[in-house]
Amino acid sequence: MLDADDVRRIALSFPETTEKVRWHHPTFDVAGKMFVTVPDDETSFAVRCPRFDREELIAAEPHKFWVPPHEAPSAWVRVRLAALEDSQELRDILYDSWQQAAPGRLTEAEDS
Repeated sequence: MLDADDVRRIALSFPETTEKVRWHHPTFDVAGKMFVTVPDDETSFAVRCPRFDREELIAAEPHKFWVPPHEAPSAWVRVRLAALEDSQELRDILYDSWQQAAPGRLTEAEDS
């Protein structure tokens, strides 16, 4: 089963990613912009997600994706670790969020 250590390992594998503690839990930034955070209970993580995509994700897989009421105005979605199929799915979700936060010079280099 995937856990917060897997989130950390994969997130830190992306270029220019750093780990910081915010709100008393780990967050991960690329070039100074946060792209993932792991809440205290470590059973889920939050990633960047455009609101129009977020609603589709939640509707399609509510067992996997959700948004707590206090985060509804944001462009983030929570992901339940236990609901993920494997580490590749975790990597894909984290990478998508990383790309949303990363500067163009990094995403262009990754796409090459």
